[in-house]
Amino acid sequence: MSSASARLLKIFEGHRLTPTQRRIAHCMVRQAGDAPFLSSVELAELAGVSQPSVTRFAVALGFDGYPALRRHLRESAPEAGTGTAAAGGQDTEPDLYNAYQQAVHAEIDNLRHLAALLADPAPVERAGRLLAASPTLPVLGLRAASAQARGFAYFAAKVHPDVRLLDEGGSMLTDRIDGCVRAGAEVLLCFALPRHPKEVAAALAHARDAGLRIVTVADSAFAPVAHPDDLLLPAAVGTGLVFDTACAPMLLGRVLLEAMCDGLPEAQARLEEFDTGAAERGLFLE
Repeated sequence: MSSASARLLKIFEGHRLTPTQRRIAHCMVRQAGDAPFLSSVELAELAGVSQPSVTRFAVALGFDGYPALRRHLRESAPEAGTGTAAAGGQDTEPDLYNAYQQAVHAEIDNLRHLAALLADPAPVERAGRLLAASPTLPVLGLRAASAQARGFAYFAAKVHPDVRLLDEGGSMLTDRIDGCVRAGAEVLLCFALPRHPKEVAAALAHARDAGLRIVTVADSAFAPVAHPDDLLLPAAVGTGLVFDTACAPMLLGRVLLEAMCDGLPEAQARLEEFDTGAAERGLFLE
């Protein structure tokens, strides 16, 4: 990766940026040599966003405004001269990876981190036992986390007798949680991913008040939905693209399914029953 691109990425690290702000960041990385010399209007045009979005982007990075960000870039790379434009529009040091490859490598790092966390399987095994023992199992996931919740619920329903997917917010969400409690639920599984909807925090608070234990798969142990009484299992999301990538949370969900199956004596029999029925109905292409 070029030194100019690396300096920019260092500035962006550790900041939770919106999709629009990530678009600006990606544009700056692509134009790394010229970035310190672009006006906010020029950067906005290159990124396809509004000029106020560029200002908000700079503030999100901790600067007073875009001029302060640009000044910082110039001061941190005095050898850059007039940017890549002075070098015929080409950065003299080619990138090792393009933006797409960088995103994949970042996800590989997230998976390695998850593997390291699973060296101690006790938290996942404990969570699996809790989920298996709950007569009714509500699975909550809103907005970005809805895909993770739906995927877990789809497979869990093959081995658990009563799985209830809660992937829609609104005024009826608390009613559905109450219905799960009346049906015998003891635990609620939540997938909580950025950007964290306020409704998730409110739903979890209601579930706790209703007496449910909470198991949460979140992007960080310090996620805004974290609660000291909950069992939180962290799995980082990738932030290298305009929208988050959630390979590690998805894999952690599958690991949690495995742990839950270990706590369900009838899990294997249920799977074999499903396979038999699926074969009789010709559900799948062979």
